[in-house]
Amino acid sequence: MPRLAAASLAGTAIEFYDFFVYGTAAALVLGPLFFPTFSPLAATLAAFATFGVGFVARPLGSVLFGHVGDRRGRRPVLVVSLLLTGASTVAVGCLPTYGSIGVAAPLLLLCLRFLQGLGLGGEWGGAVLLTAEHAPAGRRGLWSSFPQVGPAIGFLLANGVVLVLSLTLTEAQFAEWGWRVPFWAAGVLAVLGLWLRSSLPESPRFLEIGEHARVPLAEVLRDHWRLVVLTAGGLAVGYAIFYAVTTWSLAYGTERLGVSRTVMLTCVMGAVVVKGALTPVAAMLGDRFGRRPLCLVGCAAAALWMLPMVALLATGAPLPMFLGFLGALLAFVTMFGVIAAYLPELYEPRVRCTGAAVGYNLGGVLGGALTPIAATALAEHSGRVPWGVGAYLTGIALVSLGCFALLPETRPVPTAAVQPVMD
Repeated sequence: MPRLAAASLAGTAIEFYDFFVYGTAAALVLGPLFFPTFSPLAATLAAFATFGVGFVARPLGSVLFGHVGDRRGRRPVLVVSLLLTGASTVAVGCLPTYGSIGVAAPLLLLCLRFLQGLGLGGEWGGAVLLTAEHAPAGRRGLWSSFPQVGPAIGFLLANGVVLVLSLTLTEAQFAEWGWRVPFWAAGVLAVLGLWLRSSLPESPRFLEIGEHARVPLAEVLRDHWRLVVLTAGGLAVGYAIFYAVTTWSLAYGTERLGVSRTVMLTCVMGAVVVKGALTPVAAMLGDRFGRRPLCLVGCAAAALWMLPMVALLATGAPLPMFLGFLGALLAFVTMFGVIAAYLPELYEPRVRCTGAAVGYNLGGVLGGALTPIAATALAEHSGRVPWGVGAYLTGIALVSLGCFALLPETRPVPTAAVQPVMD
Protein backbone atom coordinates (compact mmCIF):
# COMPACT_ATOMS: atom_id res chain seq x y z
CA MET A 1 0.00 0.00 0.00
CA PRO A 2 2.73 2.59 0.73
CA ARG A 3 4.32 1.95 -2.69
CA LEU A 4 0.99 2.16 -4.49
CA ALA A 5 -0.01 5.28 -2.59
CA ALA A 6 3.33 6.96 -3.30
CA ALA A 7 3.18 6.19 -7.03
CA SER A 8 -0.42 7.40 -7.28
CA LEU A 9 0.42 10.58 -5.36
CA ALA A 10 3.43 11.28 -7.58
CA GLY A 11 1.42 10.72 -10.74
CA THR A 12 -1.46 12.98 -9.79
CA ALA A 13 1.02 15.62 -8.59
CA ILE A 14 2.73 15.60 -11.98
CA GLU A 15 -0.47 15.69 -14.01
CA PHE A 16 -2.02 18.42 -11.88
CA TYR A 17 1.23 20.37 -12.11
CA ASP A 18 0.68 20.38 -15.87
CA PHE A 19 -2.92 21.50 -15.43
CA PHE A 20 -2.26 24.15 -12.79
CA VAL A 21 0.75 25.74 -14.45
CA TYR A 22 -1.57 26.70 -17.29
CA GLY A 23 -4.04 28.26 -14.85
CA THR A 24 -1.32 30.35 -13.24
CA ALA A 25 -0.01 31.47 -16.62
CA ALA A 26 -3.56 32.29 -17.76
CA ALA A 27 -4.03 34.53 -14.74
CA LEU A 28 -0.68 36.31 -15.07
CA VAL A 29 0.63 36.41 -18.63
CA LEU A 30 -1.22 34.51 -21.39
CA GLY A 31 -3.81 37.22 -22.08
CA PRO A 32 -1.40 39.89 -23.43
CA LEU A 33 0.73 37.30 -25.27
CA PHE A 34 -2.03 35.45 -27.10
CA PHE A 35 -4.84 38.04 -27.18
CA PRO A 36 -2.99 41.37 -27.55
CA THR A 37 -5.71 43.03 -29.61
CA PHE A 38 -8.21 42.69 -26.74
CA SER A 39 -8.68 45.11 -23.87
CA PRO A 40 -7.00 44.00 -20.60
CA LEU A 41 -10.31 42.68 -19.22
CA ALA A 42 -11.23 40.91 -22.47
CA ALA A 43 -7.74 39.38 -22.73
CA THR A 44 -8.03 37.98 -19.19
CA LEU A 45 -11.48 36.59 -19.96
CA ALA A 46 -10.17 35.02 -23.18
CA ALA A 47 -7.24 33.43 -21.34
CA PHE A 48 -9.64 32.04 -18.73
CA ALA A 49 -11.85 30.74 -21.54
CA THR A 50 -8.95 28.64 -22.87
CA PHE A 51 -8.39 27.56 -19.26
CA GLY A 52 -12.02 26.43 -19.11
CA VAL A 53 -11.63 24.31 -22.27
CA GLY A 54 -9.46 21.94 -20.23
CA PHE A 55 -12.39 21.30 -17.91
CA VAL A 56 -14.75 20.67 -20.82
CA ALA A 57 -12.29 18.08 -22.13
CA ARG A 58 -11.97 16.30 -18.79
CA PRO A 59 -15.36 14.47 -18.91
CA LEU A 60 -14.52 13.35 -22.46
CA GLY A 61 -11.21 12.04 -21.15
CA SER A 62 -12.99 10.24 -18.33
CA VAL A 63 -15.27 8.54 -20.88
CA LEU A 64 -12.37 7.56 -23.14
CA PHE A 65 -10.00 6.39 -20.41
CA GLY A 66 -12.83 5.07 -18.27
CA HIS A 67 -13.73 2.72 -21.11
CA VAL A 68 -10.12 1.49 -21.16
CA GLY A 69 -10.05 1.22 -17.36
CA ASP A 70 -13.25 -0.82 -17.16
CA ARG A 71 -12.40 -3.01 -20.16
CA ARG A 72 -8.60 -3.40 -20.02
CA GLY A 73 -7.58 -2.44 -16.49
CA ARG A 74 -6.74 0.56 -14.33
CA ARG A 75 -2.96 0.42 -14.91
CA PRO A 76 -2.88 1.21 -18.68
CA VAL A 77 -4.90 4.37 -18.00
CA LEU A 78 -2.16 5.76 -15.77
CA VAL A 79 0.55 5.46 -18.41
CA VAL A 80 -1.31 6.81 -21.45
CA SER A 81 -2.96 9.71 -19.61
CA LEU A 82 0.40 10.83 -18.18
CA LEU A 83 2.03 10.75 -21.63
CA LEU A 84 -0.78 12.78 -23.20
CA THR A 85 -0.88 15.46 -20.52
CA GLY A 86 2.90 15.80 -20.32
CA ALA A 87 3.42 16.08 -24.08
CA SER A 88 0.70 18.70 -24.55
CA THR A 89 2.04 20.78 -21.64
CA VAL A 90 5.57 20.82 -23.07
CA ALA A 91 4.09 21.84 -26.43
CA VAL A 92 2.42 24.89 -24.83
CA GLY A 93 5.86 26.03 -23.69
CA CYS A 94 7.12 25.81 -27.29
CA LEU A 95 4.14 27.64 -28.82
CA PRO A 96 4.78 30.89 -30.74
CA THR A 97 2.75 33.85 -29.53
CA TYR A 98 0.26 36.02 -31.41
CA GLY A 99 3.06 38.40 -32.40
CA SER A 100 4.80 35.61 -34.32
CA ILE A 101 2.02 33.62 -36.04
CA GLY A 102 -1.13 35.69 -35.50
CA VAL A 103 -4.49 34.07 -34.86
CA ALA A 104 -3.01 30.57 -35.20
CA ALA A 105 -1.38 31.05 -31.78
CA PRO A 106 -4.56 31.19 -29.67
CA LEU A 107 -6.11 28.41 -31.77
CA LEU A 108 -3.15 26.10 -31.13
CA LEU A 109 -3.23 27.10 -27.47
CA LEU A 110 -6.88 26.06 -27.34
CA CYS A 111 -6.12 22.67 -28.90
CA LEU A 112 -3.25 21.93 -26.53
CA ARG A 113 -5.33 22.91 -23.51
CA PHE A 114 -8.03 20.51 -24.73
CA LEU A 115 -5.46 17.68 -24.88
CA GLN A 116 -4.28 18.54 -21.36
CA GLY A 117 -7.82 18.19 -20.06
CA LEU A 118 -8.36 14.97 -21.98
CA GLY A 119 -5.36 13.36 -20.29
CA LEU A 120 -6.24 14.64 -16.83
CA GLY A 121 -9.79 13.34 -17.21
CA GLY A 122 -8.39 9.82 -17.32
CA GLU A 123 -5.71 10.29 -14.67
CA TRP A 124 -7.91 10.76 -11.62
CA GLY A 125 -10.04 7.66 -12.12
CA GLY A 126 -7.10 5.37 -12.78
CA ALA A 127 -4.95 6.63 -9.89
CA VAL A 128 -7.73 6.66 -7.31
CA LEU A 129 -9.16 3.28 -8.26
CA LEU A 130 -5.82 1.53 -8.31
CA THR A 131 -5.26 2.71 -4.73
CA ALA A 132 -8.82 2.31 -3.45
CA GLU A 133 -9.26 -1.19 -4.84
CA HIS A 134 -6.05 -2.40 -3.17
CA ALA A 135 -6.84 -0.79 0.20
CA PRO A 136 -8.43 -2.61 3.17
CA ALA A 137 -12.04 -1.51 3.69
CA GLY A 138 -11.47 0.03 7.12
CA ARG A 139 -8.61 2.26 5.90
CA ARG A 140 -9.78 2.90 2.34
CA GLY A 141 -10.40 6.58 2.98
CA LEU A 142 -6.87 7.10 4.29
CA TRP A 143 -5.04 5.26 1.51
CA SER A 144 -7.26 6.76 -1.19
CA SER A 145 -6.50 10.24 0.05
CA PHE A 146 -2.88 10.11 -1.12
CA PRO A 147 -3.76 10.67 -4.79
CA GLN A 148 -5.85 13.61 -3.51
CA VAL A 149 -2.73 15.15 -1.97
CA GLY A 150 -1.18 15.13 -5.44
CA PRO A 151 -3.11 18.17 -6.71
CA ALA A 152 -1.82 20.28 -3.80
CA ILE A 153 1.76 19.22 -4.52
CA GLY A 154 1.25 19.86 -8.23
CA PHE A 155 -0.10 23.31 -7.49
CA LEU A 156 2.81 24.13 -5.19
CA LEU A 157 5.32 22.93 -7.79
CA ALA A 158 3.69 24.97 -10.54
CA ASN A 159 3.37 28.14 -8.51
CA GLY A 160 6.74 27.64 -6.84
CA VAL A 161 8.46 27.63 -10.22
CA VAL A 162 6.53 30.74 -11.28
CA LEU A 163 7.34 32.44 -7.97
CA VAL A 164 11.08 31.75 -8.34
CA LEU A 165 11.03 33.05 -11.90
CA SER A 166 9.12 36.16 -10.80
CA LEU A 167 11.75 36.87 -8.15
CA THR A 168 14.75 36.31 -10.44
CA LEU A 169 13.59 37.73 -13.78
CA THR A 170 12.46 41.16 -14.85
CA GLU A 171 8.89 41.64 -16.09
CA ALA A 172 10.18 41.82 -19.67
CA GLN A 173 12.21 38.61 -19.32
CA PHE A 174 9.29 36.76 -17.74
CA ALA A 175 6.93 37.85 -20.53
CA GLU A 176 9.47 37.06 -23.25
CA TRP A 177 10.63 33.57 -22.24
CA GLY A 178 10.38 32.99 -18.47
CA TRP A 179 6.74 31.89 -18.60
CA ARG A 180 7.74 28.97 -20.85
CA VAL A 181 10.08 27.35 -18.31
CA PRO A 182 7.36 25.77 -16.11
CA PHE A 183 5.82 24.17 -19.21
CA TRP A 184 9.17 22.72 -20.33
CA ALA A 185 9.71 21.29 -16.86
CA ALA A 186 6.63 19.11 -17.39
CA GLY A 187 8.65 16.89 -19.71
CA VAL A 188 11.11 15.97 -16.97
CA LEU A 189 8.29 15.31 -14.52
CA ALA A 190 6.44 13.10 -17.03
CA VAL A 191 9.51 10.88 -17.46
CA LEU A 192 9.79 10.58 -13.66
CA GLY A 193 6.10 9.65 -13.39
CA LEU A 194 6.36 6.95 -16.05
CA TRP A 195 9.31 5.41 -14.22
CA LEU A 196 7.39 5.36 -10.92
CA ARG A 197 4.36 3.72 -12.51
CA SER A 198 6.17 1.17 -14.64
CA SER A 199 6.03 -1.62 -12.02
CA LEU A 200 2.60 -1.06 -10.44
CA PRO A 201 0.36 -4.16 -10.17
CA GLU A 202 -3.13 -4.27 -11.63
CA SER A 203 -6.12 -3.76 -9.31
CA PRO A 204 -7.28 -7.02 -7.66
CA ARG A 205 -10.91 -5.91 -7.91
CA PHE A 206 -10.58 -5.52 -11.67
CA LEU A 207 -9.03 -8.99 -11.98
CA GLU A 208 -11.96 -10.46 -10.01
CA ILE A 209 -14.62 -9.11 -12.40
CA GLY A 210 -16.15 -12.04 -14.24
CA GLU A 211 -17.76 -10.24 -17.18
CA HIS A 212 -16.57 -6.78 -18.15
CA ALA A 213 -19.02 -4.13 -19.35
CA ARG A 214 -19.10 -4.01 -23.14
CA VAL A 215 -19.88 -0.27 -23.24
CA PRO A 216 -19.32 1.09 -19.70
CA LEU A 217 -20.69 4.57 -20.48
CA ALA A 218 -23.97 3.10 -21.73
CA GLU A 219 -24.40 1.16 -18.49
CA VAL A 220 -23.56 4.22 -16.39
CA LEU A 221 -26.09 6.39 -18.24
CA ARG A 222 -28.76 3.70 -18.09
CA ASP A 223 -28.36 2.49 -14.51
CA HIS A 224 -26.56 5.28 -12.64
CA TRP A 225 -27.45 8.57 -14.36
CA ARG A 226 -28.99 10.08 -11.23
CA LEU A 227 -25.90 9.17 -9.24
CA VAL A 228 -23.67 10.89 -11.83
CA VAL A 229 -25.80 14.05 -11.73
CA LEU A 230 -25.77 14.24 -7.93
CA THR A 231 -22.04 13.61 -7.58
CA ALA A 232 -21.25 16.21 -10.25
CA GLY A 233 -23.48 18.75 -8.53
CA GLY A 234 -22.01 17.93 -5.13
CA LEU A 235 -18.42 18.31 -6.29
CA ALA A 236 -19.05 21.59 -8.15
CA VAL A 237 -18.49 23.72 -5.05
CA GLY A 238 -15.08 22.18 -4.39
CA TYR A 239 -13.89 23.07 -7.87
CA ALA A 240 -15.43 26.53 -7.65
CA ILE A 241 -13.67 27.25 -4.35
CA PHE A 242 -10.31 25.93 -5.45
CA TYR A 243 -10.16 27.83 -8.73
CA ALA A 244 -11.60 30.99 -7.24
CA VAL A 245 -8.71 30.93 -4.76
CA THR A 246 -5.90 29.68 -6.98
CA THR A 247 -6.72 31.26 -10.35
CA TRP A 248 -9.27 34.08 -10.24
CA SER A 249 -7.85 35.67 -7.08
CA LEU A 250 -4.39 35.92 -8.70
CA ALA A 251 -5.78 37.93 -11.59
CA TYR A 252 -8.03 40.03 -9.33
CA GLY A 253 -5.29 40.76 -6.80
CA THR A 254 -2.65 41.76 -9.34
CA GLU A 255 -4.89 43.62 -11.81
CA ARG A 256 -7.59 45.22 -9.65
CA LEU A 257 -5.91 45.60 -6.26
CA GLY A 258 -2.37 46.25 -7.45
CA VAL A 259 -0.89 43.55 -5.21
CA SER A 260 2.42 42.17 -6.44
CA ARG A 261 2.52 38.77 -8.12
CA THR A 262 4.92 37.51 -5.44
CA VAL A 263 2.60 38.42 -2.55
CA MET A 264 -0.45 36.85 -4.19
CA LEU A 265 1.38 33.62 -5.02
CA THR A 266 2.80 33.39 -1.49
CA CYS A 267 -0.61 33.85 0.16
CA VAL A 268 -2.27 31.26 -2.05
CA MET A 269 0.58 28.76 -1.74
CA GLY A 270 0.57 29.04 2.06
CA ALA A 271 -3.11 28.11 2.17
CA VAL A 272 -2.58 25.22 -0.26
CA VAL A 273 0.22 23.81 1.93
CA VAL A 274 -2.19 23.55 4.87
CA LYS A 275 -4.87 22.08 2.62
CA GLY A 276 -2.53 19.37 1.35
CA ALA A 277 -1.30 18.49 4.84
CA LEU A 278 -4.86 18.10 6.18
CA THR A 279 -6.17 15.92 3.32
CA PRO A 280 -5.24 12.60 5.04
CA VAL A 281 -6.72 13.91 8.31
CA ALA A 282 -10.07 14.54 6.63
CA ALA A 283 -9.86 11.09 5.04
CA MET A 284 -9.29 9.42 8.41
CA LEU A 285 -12.30 11.28 9.79
CA GLY A 286 -14.25 9.90 6.84
CA ASP A 287 -13.17 6.36 7.76
CA ARG A 288 -14.34 7.03 11.32
CA PHE A 289 -17.56 9.01 10.83
CA GLY A 290 -18.55 8.40 7.21
CA ARG A 291 -18.01 10.10 3.84
CA ARG A 292 -21.34 11.86 3.47
CA PRO A 293 -21.29 13.74 6.82
CA LEU A 294 -17.95 15.33 5.98
CA CYS A 295 -19.20 16.38 2.55
CA LEU A 296 -22.23 18.04 4.15
CA VAL A 297 -20.07 19.84 6.71
CA GLY A 298 -17.70 21.06 4.00
CA CYS A 299 -20.53 22.44 1.87
CA ALA A 300 -22.13 24.21 4.83
CA ALA A 301 -18.78 25.74 5.84
CA ALA A 302 -18.22 26.93 2.28
CA ALA A 303 -21.64 28.60 2.16
CA LEU A 304 -20.87 30.49 5.37
CA TRP A 305 -17.32 31.53 4.41
CA MET A 306 -17.52 32.80 0.82
CA LEU A 307 -18.64 36.36 1.67
CA PRO A 308 -16.02 36.78 4.42
CA MET A 309 -13.41 35.41 2.01
CA VAL A 310 -13.98 38.07 -0.66
CA ALA A 311 -14.05 40.78 2.01
CA LEU A 312 -10.65 39.61 3.29
CA LEU A 313 -9.30 39.43 -0.26
CA ALA A 314 -10.41 42.99 -0.95
CA THR A 315 -8.15 44.31 1.81
CA GLY A 316 -5.11 43.56 -0.34
CA ALA A 317 -3.15 42.84 2.85
CA PRO A 318 -1.18 39.55 2.99
CA LEU A 319 -2.42 38.18 6.34
CA PRO A 320 -6.17 38.80 5.79
CA MET A 321 -5.92 37.40 2.26
CA PHE A 322 -4.14 34.30 3.53
CA LEU A 323 -6.79 33.76 6.22
CA GLY A 324 -9.56 34.15 3.65
CA PHE A 325 -7.96 31.59 1.34
CA LEU A 326 -7.22 29.23 4.23
CA GLY A 327 -10.82 29.19 5.45
CA ALA A 328 -12.06 28.44 1.93
CA LEU A 329 -9.59 25.60 1.39
CA LEU A 330 -10.38 24.09 4.79
CA ALA A 331 -14.01 23.81 3.69
CA PHE A 332 -12.75 22.35 0.40
CA VAL A 333 -10.55 19.69 1.97
CA THR A 334 -13.31 18.57 4.33
CA MET A 335 -15.20 17.42 1.23
CA PHE A 336 -12.44 16.41 -1.15
CA GLY A 337 -10.43 14.51 1.44
CA VAL A 338 -13.06 11.74 1.36
CA ILE A 339 -14.13 11.89 -2.29
CA ALA A 340 -11.46 9.47 -3.52
CA ALA A 341 -13.02 6.73 -1.35
CA TYR A 342 -16.64 7.91 -1.63
CA LEU A 343 -17.05 7.96 -5.41
CA PRO A 344 -15.63 4.47 -6.13
CA GLU A 345 -17.78 3.01 -3.34
CA LEU A 346 -20.92 4.36 -5.02
CA TYR A 347 -20.41 2.33 -8.21
CA GLU A 348 -20.20 -1.40 -8.92
CA PRO A 349 -16.74 -2.59 -10.05
CA ARG A 350 -17.61 -3.27 -13.71
CA VAL A 351 -18.36 0.39 -14.45
CA ARG A 352 -16.52 2.05 -11.58
CA CYS A 353 -13.70 3.64 -13.59
CA THR A 354 -16.15 5.34 -15.97
CA GLY A 355 -18.85 6.25 -13.44
CA ALA A 356 -16.59 7.73 -10.76
CA ALA A 357 -14.43 9.63 -13.26
CA VAL A 358 -17.36 11.07 -15.23
CA GLY A 359 -19.08 12.31 -12.07
CA TYR A 360 -15.83 13.79 -10.75
CA ASN A 361 -14.94 15.59 -13.98
CA LEU A 362 -18.44 16.85 -14.72
CA GLY A 363 -18.22 18.57 -11.35
CA GLY A 364 -15.11 20.27 -12.73
CA VAL A 365 -17.06 21.64 -15.69
CA LEU A 366 -19.82 22.98 -13.44
CA GLY A 367 -17.54 24.48 -10.81
CA GLY A 368 -14.07 24.91 -12.28
CA ALA A 369 -14.52 25.89 -15.92
CA LEU A 370 -17.00 28.70 -15.33
CA THR A 371 -15.82 30.14 -12.02
CA PRO A 372 -12.79 32.21 -13.19
CA ILE A 373 -14.81 33.63 -16.08
CA ALA A 374 -17.96 34.34 -14.03
CA ALA A 375 -15.98 35.76 -11.11
CA THR A 376 -13.96 38.07 -13.38
CA ALA A 377 -17.13 39.40 -14.98
CA LEU A 378 -18.93 39.83 -11.63
CA ALA A 379 -15.95 41.56 -10.03
CA GLU A 380 -15.75 44.05 -12.90
CA HIS A 381 -19.17 45.43 -11.91
CA SER A 382 -18.50 45.46 -8.16
CA GLY A 383 -16.81 47.97 -5.95
CA ARG A 384 -13.57 47.20 -4.16
CA VAL A 385 -15.24 44.26 -2.39
CA PRO A 386 -16.52 41.77 -5.01
CA TRP A 387 -19.69 40.79 -3.18
CA GLY A 388 -21.14 39.35 -6.38
CA VAL A 389 -18.37 36.75 -6.48
CA GLY A 390 -19.07 35.81 -2.86
CA ALA A 391 -22.79 35.44 -3.58
CA TYR A 392 -22.05 33.32 -6.67
CA LEU A 393 -19.83 30.94 -4.68
CA THR A 394 -22.35 30.78 -1.83
CA GLY A 395 -25.07 29.78 -4.29
CA ILE A 396 -22.94 26.95 -5.68
CA ALA A 397 -22.22 25.75 -2.13
CA LEU A 398 -25.93 25.53 -1.34
CA VAL A 399 -26.65 23.57 -4.53
CA SER A 400 -23.85 21.14 -3.70
CA LEU A 401 -25.16 20.77 -0.16
CA GLY A 402 -28.52 19.70 -1.56
CA CYS A 403 -26.89 17.17 -3.89
CA PHE A 404 -24.86 15.54 -1.12
CA ALA A 405 -27.97 15.42 1.07
CA LEU A 406 -29.57 13.17 -1.58
CA LEU A 407 -26.63 10.76 -1.80
CA PRO A 408 -26.31 7.67 0.44
CA GLU A 409 -23.56 6.81 2.89
CA THR A 410 -21.18 4.02 1.77
CA ARG A 411 -18.79 3.42 4.68
CA PRO A 412 -17.85 0.73 5.73
CA VAL A 413 -19.14 -1.42 2.84
CA PRO A 414 -16.19 -3.22 1.17
CA THR A 415 -15.54 -1.95 -2.35
CA ALA A 416 -16.05 -5.31 -4.01
CA ALA A 417 -19.52 -5.69 -2.47
CA VAL A 418 -20.92 -2.33 -3.47
CA GLN A 419 -23.88 -2.53 -5.83
CA PRO A 420 -25.60 0.37 -7.65
CA VAL A 421 -27.31 2.51 -5.03
CA MET A 422 -29.68 4.15 -7.51
CA ASP A 423 -31.37 3.11 -10.73
